[in-house]
Amino acid sequence: MERALRERFQSYSPEATRNFFSQATHRDPRTLWTHLWHWWDNGRFREHPHASPIRRTPLLYNVWMSRAEGMATSMEEWMMQAGLYDQSPRSREIVWTMLAARAARGLGNLYAHANTLTMAEAADMHVRWTPRGWMRRDPLLGFEQHLYLRQPGYGASYVTGGRLMEETMAERARQLGGAFTMKRFFDEVNTVGMIPVSLVYWELTGDDRMVRELRNGSGPLPFR
Repeated sequence: MERALRERFQSYSPEATRNFFSQATHRDPRTLWTHLWHWWDNGRFREHPHASPIRRTPLLYNVWMSRAEGMATSMEEWMMQAGLYDQSPRSREIVWTMLAARAARGLGNLYAHANTLTMAEAADMHVRWTPRGWMRRDPLLGFEQHLYLRQPGYGASYVTGGRLMEETMAERARQLGGAFTMKRFFDEVNTVGMIPVSLVYWELTGDDRMVRELRNGSGPLPFR
């Protein structure tokens, strides 16, 4: 993990040119470092390939986006709740600001894919609903709008995937009771590999509820 993180660094940006993420890291770089669970995932791909050829091979489309972005986004909040910012309480505001920005971005992305908003209007929503004016009309905004327009569901997966990961953790904790530990949960998640959260949930809990919801197009089904 240390190697994976040390390969990533960010240079100083003056205030006039700071994009959204530079605004966050300028105030507390740890807030975005927790999102870099991505690089730990990449390190596992490199150092410990999954036994399944399907799960260890790059796919043609990010069907596992809910797991990749959901886990990374959840880590920001989980580390906060674990006490990472107890000595810097205002750093919590950065975590919530990043979540709000991803919600604004994801909602605009969904509207754009539904042809309810144009890409320019989705960008307006992203800027307008990001707190503190941190999202500006800069190259990052254009990059993100083009990126998520090309990949349906990706923009929303940061928030929706994160909530699904929390649901997976909660159900596993309910099943295991006193035997549940965070270490065990993360070991289990990492063992199943990079697959959609609905399948992670199924493998960890034995309940295919999320898959049935998708297949049937139904609302949330009850827990087993």
